[in-house]
Amino acid sequence: MGEDEDNTEDGDVYISRSQRKRRAEALQRLGVRLTTLRPGRLQKLQLPPELLDALMQARQLRSRAALARQRQFIGRLMRGLDPAALERAQAEVADTHDAKMPR
Repeated sequence: MGEDEDNTEDGDVYISRSQRKRRAEALQRLGVRLTTLRPGRLQKLQLPPELLDALMQARQLRSRAALARQRQFIGRLMRGLDPAALERAQAEVADTHDAKMPR
């Protein structure tokens, strides 16, 4: 299969490994930004309970290694979200003033 092919034989769009990794990293960064929101704002996003729990746990962790693992876990959970939930989360992070922007 050539690199310039956009479709696979069954009609699905081919996504390269690099594209998948960039998307996963972007979702993980969004998850990290969500950890900075106040709990009330997180509740309004109507996120799945497992993701909400993971975000709350990340706020309590102090160990760098534990926090890194939790961020990866959050990113994995976010990959399973529907696009509408992701759009709500991105809009909330972009519109809010209580979200700290990571540097």
